[in-house]
Amino acid sequence: MVHPETDSASSKESKSPEVRVAIASLGAIGLKLAQELDAGIPGYRFVSVSARTPEAAAERMSGFKASVPVLPIEELEPHADLVIECAPSALFSEIATPFLKAGKSVIALSAGALLENEHLRDIANTHGGRIIVPSGALLGLDAVAAAAEGKIESVRMITRKPVRGLLGAPYLEKNGIDLTGITEPMKVFEGSAREAAAGFPANLNVAVALSLAGVGPDRTTLEIWADPDLTRNTHSIQVVSDSANLEMKIENIPSENPKTGRITAQSVLAVLRKMNASLSIGT
Repeated sequence: MVHPETDSASSKESKSPEVRVAIASLGAIGLKLAQELDAGIPGYRFVSVSARTPEAAAERMSGFKASVPVLPIEELEPHADLVIECAPSALFSEIATPFLKAGKSVIALSAGALLENEHLRDIANTHGGRIIVPSGALLGLDAVAAAAEGKIESVRMITRKPVRGLLGAPYLEKNGIDLTGITEPMKVFEGSAREAAAGFPANLNVAVALSLAGVGPDRTTLEIWADPDLTRNTHSIQVVSDSANLEMKIENIPSENPKTGRITAQSVLAVLRKMNASLSIGT
């Protein structure tokens, strides 16, 4: 005989608790994610945020259904099970380390910072934490990861961006490359994904994500072009492997931040939904 009390208790025990989510930085991407989480994503609860200017962040969230505290970075971890990192890459380790040491998850948009903080993988392994890099403004990472199970001969990426999407990049300033007033496409960089991540930290997280899915940051080659006629960030990828030759292209509509595509925030939302889904599509 089944007792209603026992059956009800069993049902409650089997139901997974909501994952508490913190967002590190409330720029164009962080604000979009905060709005979606506040509106409601099954299985998740938005609990805290960090921002460079707390007062401005609080104002941006003034119309939210729930009151969410704006906390210093070092206070995020005790309140949340997962952090979505959308901050300047220099803050990546400071944001990720406490969560990984606590065996929690980090959704990392500053993929380039992983190359400068490889110790974070060791921390994650030691403590049972997890670093998740979304596809972001790229495509085909599932196919590249599948090809990497065999032998990949080469991975080449060509990125073309509107001029304003590259302004301020350290590589341009270091090498005295002035894009002011250019009237035709100009190649501003050619090299490895590792070099691109260092020289264009706000622009080329996609190249690092591609390299981590495939043959690594030193064997993934990259060209970067500034194009005064473009209004969208464009990435073309060519992969030669023993299982498939891949050619992929994506044109991203910029978000409020011209360095970032609108699809980046949507990629994070897709990751969140996939983590809780009973049906998972894609590698």
